[in-house]
Amino acid sequence: MSSLLTNSTAMTALQTLRSVGSQLSTTQTRISTGQRVATASDNAAYWSIATSMRSDNAALSAVSDSLGLSAATVDTQYTALTTVLGDKDSGLTKLQSLLVQAKTAGIDRTKIQADVTQIQQQMKSTADSATFNGINWLSINTSATPAATPTSFNLVSSYSRVGGTPTIGSITVTTANFALYTTGGASPTGILDTTVAPPAGGPTPAPAAASVSSLNIGALTDAAPDQVLLDSYIAQVTTAINTVASAAANLGAVKNRIATNTEFVKSLMDSVDRGVGQLVDADMNQESTRLAALQVQQQLGVQALSIANNSSQSILSLFR
Repeated sequence: MSSLLTNSTAMTALQTLRSVGSQLSTTQTRISTGQRVATASDNAAYWSIATSMRSDNAALSAVSDSLGLSAATVDTQYTALTTVLGDKDSGLTKLQSLLVQAKTAGIDRTKIQADVTQIQQQMKSTADSATFNGINWLSINTSATPAATPTSFNLVSSYSRVGGTPTIGSITVTTANFALYTTGGASPTGILDTTVAPPAGGPTPAPAAASVSSLNIGALTDAAPDQVLLDSYIAQVTTAINTVASAAANLGAVKNRIATNTEFVKSLMDSVDRGVGQLVDADMNQESTRLAALQVQQQLGVQALSIANNSSQSILSLFR
């Protein structure tokens, strides 16, 4: 039925045009943002999940940064330890060779001591220089307030959230196992500065207790008591080599664990990003196809509305 007061055809065409316009606006927004769920109003459940996952990824990014710092710290200490351990030309290994050489009858031990002193000074310098971000596990001042080096370090290694409760994982490193030199305490307790009393059967009067970093063979002779003391020095250095090697092996294991965790965290972040994308990202191929279809529908809707409006003019023409 045709009516001058109510143009139902035009109203239907207008409703269709409004619907198409709304869908077109939504599609254009998805194409411009790349997301089909950009706000909570788009899909409250997906938006909430995606927001939480993005928050988790931000926390994982912080863990990744922390692992980077931890890796640099451990690598600095590890490099210094292996330098102190040395080889045939340096460090404890060279020191042991010099002491064994000093067992040779008639050798000038004063000249050997000059080399020993150089190695002792170099090892101390290496330990003192093993500082990264203010952290040094090899040369420790136990009297610093607050303590310059705690007895253990917790290196942040992971982040997880189960049931809304976040959990921070860590790698605990006992720094006391790596200390080569200590100052500030009642007596040194480092691997290289802990003193050992002279052995029975040594020189008389007995010399002062000595550490790897302070032993001195310059005054020793071929006499049996002096040779007993020299043997004890060799044993002391051998023990230090084994202890430092064990410490370096432990740090090497920590290095590997940090590297493994770093790769895992990166992979986990990528996985979370993919998960968020599955929830909120728009399918650009689908949206571009939909955009073209909606634009055609919009054009047809405009034409339909124009035709519907012209029907009223046709009715009026009957009365002219």
